[in-house]
Amino acid sequence: VQLQASGGGLVQAGGSLRLSCAASGRTLSDYAMAWFRQAPGKEREFVAVTRWRGDIWYSDSVKGRFTISRDNAKNTVYLQMNSLKPEDTGVYYCAADRDLPSRSGLWGYWGQGTLVTVSS
Repeated sequence: VQLQASGGGLVQAGGSLRLSCAASGRTLSDYAMAWFRQAPGKEREFVAVTRWRGDIWYSDSVKGRFTISRDNAKNTVYLQMNSLKPEDTGVYYCAADRDLPSRSGLWGYWGQGTLVTVSS
């Protein structure tokens, strides 16, 4: 599976961005898809995940502001980010796996990351 993340950019606090993660090489419908992020000087952290059955989970820090969705026909996963805060700044990565790994290091496939910068 090859993953291509896009949609990052510079936005003011309170603004919105939508990230996309396009997959090739495999159909996404059988995979769990997740978004992680890494802020400067910090470890990569979980943001959101959607499983092939439709189950969705969010980190507490983004719950109510971010929405993960998937379009299996387009083989693409999205992350709609609203009410952005400066602490949301970081490189956002999409990941895919047939299972639902409990740790980020166990996810099998990763996109290259897209930078999100939220100014105050």
